[in-house]
Amino acid sequence: MYPKELVQPMKEELTKVGFEDLTTPEMVQETIKGTDGTLLLVINSVCGCAAGNARPGVRLSLSNENKPDKLATVFAGFDLDAVAEARKLTLPYPPSSPSIALFKSGKLVYFIERHQIEGRNAMMIANDLANAYNKYCGVEAN
Repeated sequence: MYPKELVQPMKEELTKVGFEDLTTPEMVQETIKGTDGTLLLVINSVCGCAAGNARPGVRLSLSNENKPDKLATVFAGFDLDAVAEARKLTLPYPPSSPSIALFKSGKLVYFIERHQIEGRNAMMIANDLANAYNKYCGVEAN
């Protein structure tokens, strides 16, 4: 498990822009299953280049006109039980971190795996997310 001093600044990159930090399996279940609209869940990570582009990409994506109703995050290698619960809800995708999931009314509708983040810059990740938001979060998507 990573030390809190290492993880906290990476968590804050998302919590400072409105992400709820989910730290228990119950919080994960309650948040995902209890959100009527859309929910963006970031499985955050220490992983250098992938997470280093994922977090800025996620933040950039929030400037899109259409965006999720709710934002949440779990941290791999730190909030172990919460991440395990989140990964159950992102099946059939294999565990990977960082990764980004979009849920609509508690159902997974879009997922970006680590291999789709690696080697890509923040703007590319933001554009992928914006396209998903336009499909699932816009007025036309309801």
